[in-house]
Amino acid sequence: MKKVLVLGGYGNFGKRIVENLAGIDGITIVIAGRNLTKSSALVQNLADTSVASLEPLEIDIFADDFKAQLTALSPYLVIHTSGPFQGQNYRVPKACIECGAHYIDLADDRRFVCDIAKLDSQAKDKGVLIVSGASSVPGLSSAVVEHYQHQFSIIESINLAIAPGNKAERGLATVEAILSYTGHPLNVFKAGRWQDVYGWMDSGINDFGGFIGKRHLANVDVPDLELFPARYNVSQQVSFQAGLELPLLHKAMVGMAYLSKIGLVKNWAPLSKAIVDTSNVFLPFGSDKGAMEVLIKGKSNDGNAKEAKWTLYAPKGNGPYIPTLSSIILIKKLLENNKMGSGAKPCIGLLQLSEFTSYFDALSISTEDKIYTQG
Repeated sequence: MKKVLVLGGYGNFGKRIVENLAGIDGITIVIAGRNLTKSSALVQNLADTSVASLEPLEIDIFADDFKAQLTALSPYLVIHTSGPFQGQNYRVPKACIECGAHYIDLADDRRFVCDIAKLDSQAKDKGVLIVSGASSVPGLSSAVVEHYQHQFSIIESINLAIAPGNKAERGLATVEAILSYTGHPLNVFKAGRWQDVYGWMDSGINDFGGFIGKRHLANVDVPDLELFPARYNVSQQVSFQAGLELPLLHKAMVGMAYLSKIGLVKNWAPLSKAIVDTSNVFLPFGSDKGAMEVLIKGKSNDGNAKEAKWTLYAPKGNGPYIPTLSSIILIKKLLENNKMGSGAKPCIGLLQLSEFTSYFDALSISTEDKIYTQG
C-alpha cells in the first residue's frame, strides 16, 4: 500500500488535495501538519466517504528531527503545501531525496521553483522525481502555452492574469506570500530586455468577458516571469498580473505597495493575519466568480500576426481548487506507475491541457479560446 504524505494536509489547498485522493483505493494518505487536532478532524470528516486509508500526523517541517520522522514514515510520495515558500530552503525536498520519496509542491515563489533544478543530480541518483510549482503557475499556465505554442513561428509576448472572486476562500500563506513582495522590485522581461517593475503596482483594468467582465489587476511575482522567456523564446514580454475583485481593496493594496516602494514600510508580510481579518469584513460583497487568462501574441507559421487568448471561468467559489489540480494530476500519474523519469525540475512540460478537462467539468469550470490571425 503506497503511502502519500500531505504536508499542510488540512490547509487551504492541502485539504482539497486530500479530498480528491480519498477516492483512490489501495493507498494511505497521511494528513500532516503542526496541529494534530486539525489533521484528526479532517480524518474524521472524511472517514465515512474515503476509500483510501487516512491517518493524522503531527509534524513540523522546521523541526530538527524532521528528516528522521520522514525516514521512519517511509512515504512513497510527499506533497508539500505548507507555504509561504518565500524564504524557505530545500530541507523538505532534500529530506525526500535522502529517504527515496517522490516530491511535489505547490510553491509559487520564483526562487524556490526556478532553483529546484539544483537538486537534479541528487534526485536522479536516488531515482526520485522532485517537482516544484505544480499549481496554477507554472503548472497550468505552462500547459496552456505548450498547447498553443506550435501555432506560432515567433512568440512576441505572453501575458497572464488571474482574478479571484472576493468570496473565494483566502489562505493566510498565500496572502503572506503576496505581501512579501508588495511594493518591491520584480525583475521581468519587458520591451525585449530584463528590467524592474514593482509588486502590486502598474495597476490597470482587464476585460475577461464571460460572467466576470472587467477586473482590476496589478503586478504579481511568479516563476513564469523567469521561466517563460527562455523556454518559449519570447522576443518582447512576459507579464503576470492579478487583482482583487472589490476596487476598494485592490486600490488599498496599490497604496500599500506605494508606501513600501518609497520605503515607509519595509515588509507588509508580518501584518498578514490582521490584513486577512480586515479583508474578511468585506466577504459579503462581490462574487464567488473568478477567472484566469493566458494571452499569446506573435507570428503564425505563415508569418502573419497571430493572437491566441485562453480564458478560464470558475463559478461557485471553485477558484481555490484550481491551484491543486496540477499536483493531483501528477500524483495520480505517479501512483499509477506512470513513467515520468527522475530528477528535480519546475512543473513545466509535465502536463497536457487536456488532462485538466475532467477536473474542470467536475467543478463546473469552463474555458474558451479565441484565435485571431491577420492576413
